[in-house]
Amino acid sequence: MVGGKGEHVRVAVIGAGFGGLGAAVRLRREGVTDFVVLERADGVGGTWRDNTYPGCACDVPSHLYSFSFAPNPDWPRAFSGQSHIRAYLERVADTFGLRPHLRFGAEVRSMRWDADELRWEIDTAAGPLTADVVVSATGPLSDPKIPDVPGLGTFPGKVFHSSRWDHGYDLRGKRVAMIGTGASAAQIVPAVQPDVERLTLFQRTPPWVLPRFDRRITAAERWLHTHVPATRAARRGLLWGVRELQVGLFTKRPNQLGLVESLAKAHLRRAVKDPALRARLTPDYRIGCKRVLLSNDYYPALARPNVDVVASGLAEVRGSTLVAADGTETEADAIVFGTGFHVTDMPIADRVTGADGITLAESWKDGMKALRGTSAAGFPNFLTLIGPNTGLGNSSLILIVEAQLNYLADYLRQLDTLGGRAALDARPSAVNAWARMIRTRMERTVWNSGGCDSWYLDEHGHNTTLWPGTTAEFRKVTRRVDLAEYRLLRMPRRAPGAPVAAGAGR
Repeated sequence: MVGGKGEHVRVAVIGAGFGGLGAAVRLRREGVTDFVVLERADGVGGTWRDNTYPGCACDVPSHLYSFSFAPNPDWPRAFSGQSHIRAYLERVADTFGLRPHLRFGAEVRSMRWDADELRWEIDTAAGPLTADVVVSATGPLSDPKIPDVPGLGTFPGKVFHSSRWDHGYDLRGKRVAMIGTGASAAQIVPAVQPDVERLTLFQRTPPWVLPRFDRRITAAERWLHTHVPATRAARRGLLWGVRELQVGLFTKRPNQLGLVESLAKAHLRRAVKDPALRARLTPDYRIGCKRVLLSNDYYPALARPNVDVVASGLAEVRGSTLVAADGTETEADAIVFGTGFHVTDMPIADRVTGADGITLAESWKDGMKALRGTSAAGFPNFLTLIGPNTGLGNSSLILIVEAQLNYLADYLRQLDTLGGRAALDARPSAVNAWARMIRTRMERTVWNSGGCDSWYLDEHGHNTTLWPGTTAEFRKVTRRVDLAEYRLLRMPRRAPGAPVAAGAGR
């Protein structure tokens, strides 16, 4: 480690988004105060700090997309915008006294497990440190993915990803190309369409879109949620319950999703009268196979005279001319990529070297897998929040985070009970058994059988992203740490002055 090992903490948390802040709150509640939260940026918020594009909002209802231990009775809308969610996370950091633990500008450059000392050596942009336990909360939607398009470097105009929006560049009166049709594009398109000269949407695959039942939450409702907390809890419970009941359709009975498809097609017919355009916007796969979008203004925006929908992906750039895979050519002044993130190949994995001297990325070369979505074999005392197969297709990811926080808390309790210098390393047999169970259950889900190619799947075609069950089930399987699924590592006994044996503690 360059510059020495620096300070030592019991727990180092990577990332200050929902996962990292949630971990920090839980640590303090468990009486653990010897921890830091390492954040590469200059503020909290994670994806809700980075994504500031026009129209940015959450597609999960506000009262469900928040911590159960930090309810917010003052959400202004049923579906909150980016600024309100980031403000909520800032309040969480203040309310729970997290500021002293935050280390901004401390991007993790590399981490290595020290088998002799049973701790992690961490090199950050703010200096080195060591930690007994590391909690990775970098999140799957943190590092943008821009495709390697031939000739992109020759484009004379402005190019940026939706999660790195350039607010210094004025799109008004410009010819803008939107690449991708995911959740970000569905919000950006209607937000910028009225101001641009021409908007061209490059669409490889049309998404299924359902109405977004958004509205302003009245002052009376907010007063009631503040002064009668049971009403707030009931609202959250209802939102949760409805989504739990939907899970079976996605995971066990995808053939029964036809009624939902009919609703989506009716939504499309109401907004788009041109049959040719409607045909280009109609998916040919089962609804739910890719992420279902919620929007009331996406289709109307695409039907406007200054919008073109190219039913093909961007294949090449020749100066200011964009060429689609079907040969369509478009002139543009700006390119906005709404092409997603490194989800199944998380960049943090390249920076973590485990007990066997290989990186997490190398360990996951055939696909990500972690015991209960949290612990990877060969990486002792390293826990991932929102890890492999913990994502959701229809509910709030905060419910998954809180379940994993229960697991984290019990993990630390187990280490305390074991006493001394100890570490837990997930057994490969336990990790593999968990992965086989996930893969077997995934076969019948709409995500694997719905006839689409989505960002849920890795390069091998494996769904390493989503959880094939309810959030209640996930909470149950992460309630306690089963020590039988782990190898216990202890500090080797040493004679006074004796050198440490190679591989000790392994």
